[in-house]
Amino acid sequence: MLRCTWGSGVRVWGSVSGGSRSLGLFWIWCTRGAPCPVRSWSWGARSRSSAEKTPWRWGAARGLQSASPLDTRVPQDVLLFQHDRVRFFRLLGLFCACQFLFWTYLAHFAFHSLRATGAKRPDSDSQQGERPSPTLPGGATLNLGSNKWRFGFTASCLTVGSLILVGGFVFSRRSISRVILHRGGQEVSLTTYYLFGLTSSFSVPLRHISCMSHRSEVPAMIPLKIKGRPFYFLLDKQGRITNAKLFDITVGAYRKL
Repeated sequence: MLRCTWGSGVRVWGSVSGGSRSLGLFWIWCTRGAPCPVRSWSWGARSRSSAEKTPWRWGAARGLQSASPLDTRVPQDVLLFQHDRVRFFRLLGLFCACQFLFWTYLAHFAFHSLRATGAKRPDSDSQQGERPSPTLPGGATLNLGSNKWRFGFTASCLTVGSLILVGGFVFSRRSISRVILHRGGQEVSLTTYYLFGLTSSFSVPLRHISCMSHRSEVPAMIPLKIKGRPFYFLLDKQGRITNAKLFDITVGAYRKL
């Protein structure tokens, strides 16, 4: 038996029929007259009317809060960026190694093969068929085998080879392959390359990462600055950003470090 009261002096008596979501025809007993029939109603209709009147229920508000794009407290690890360039960095490592070996061999050749040509010979010796020493436009003799030229050329070759190798190493170490936002949204893992396609990962707090330019403002690389680490970390725009909104408010946001 179900009892429900409407207004003052009106009572409804009835029983449930046809399931828990519908009620049969009720009769109301008015205080001043005979019983009269009223239309049937259901709990589903009542629930729908209540939802229409009160749209900001706790369940709805909670759902909106969890779906808010500004919420960085993710319940599990989220992959934000990925770009696999193993083949490129293998070729880069091979190129840097070949260049370093070439310039090292050239420096070795310059140091051991260049010999002093001696002082400028007299004109009589030149007329006898011997080759004169090379001269500069001012008339000064150019002795490529002197210690000044030999050591200078050797050092230059070693410097060029070392710069190529170091530049390729630094570029590979600052090129990001993968960005993962950990559970809770307070820590980020970055995966970077070595030469020959090797990779390594490290984790930093999210507050220590600052994006120096928005991804829509740069043509090729997105620069990231990490507190306590030299140089910029680079995200190639040819890579895939899996969650753009979450990326923009976490790793892609500017912070004052």
